Amino acid sequence: MLRAGLTGSIAVGKSFVSSVLAGLGCHVLDADQTAREVVAPDSPGLRSIIETFGRKVLHPDGTLDRAKLGALVFGDETLRAHLNAILHPLIINAQDEWLRRCEAEDPQGIGIIDAALMIETGGYKRFDKLIVVHCRTELQLERLVKRDGLTVEAAGRRIAAQMSQEEKKKFADYLIDTSHGFDEARRQAIGVYENLKALAINN
Repeated sequence: MLRAGLTGSIAVGKSFVSSVLAGLGCHVLDADQTAREVVAPDSPGLRSIIETFGRKVLHPDGTLDRAKLGALVFGDETLRAHLNAILHPLIINAQDEWLRRCEAEDPQGIGIIDAALMIETGGYKRFDKLIVVHCRTELQLERLVKRDGLTVEAAGRRIAAQMSQEEKKKFADYLIDTSHGFDEARRQAIGVYENLKALAINN
C-alpha cells in the first residue's frame, strides 16, 4: 500500500482536499480524530496529561477540555513541547496501526494521514509521498476570520504561530493550490490521486 501524508497550514482548504481524496477511494485518517481517541477517558494519554497539567484541564465529567488545554499551551513553548512529547508518540502509534489494518485489507490501496503539524513533528518522514495544500496568504486570512469568527489581528497571530506556507511547500512531493475555488482544487486533487494510484499499483 502507498502511504501518503496530507498537510497544510490553518484555513487553506486541507479538509476539502481530504474529502475529495476519500471520495476517490483513498483510505483517509484525520489526525484530529486520532488525537481525540488517545486522550479518551481512562486512557494512558489522558492520565499523562493530568500528571503534567493537573485536573484544571478537565471538564467536570472528567473528559479533556481541549479548549482550556489549548489556551494553556498556545503562548508557552515549553508547555507545548511537554504536551507534544506526550501526544505525538501515541498519535503516531495509533496512525501506524490504522495504516497496517488498511494495508491488510487493500494491499494496492492508498493510505493517507491528514495532519496539520506533520512537517513540524517530523512525522512526514514515515510516508512515501507528501501532499501540501496551500492558498494565497490574504485568502487564508480571510477564510480563517470567516470560519472561526476571529478578528483580523487574532487570525494573523494564529497564522504567524505556525510554520509558513512557503516553508511547508519546500517539503512537498505534490502541491494543491486552493486559491482558485473548489472546482480547480478538485481537479488538482484528482490529478494527484491518479499519480498516487499508478505508484500504488506498481509499488
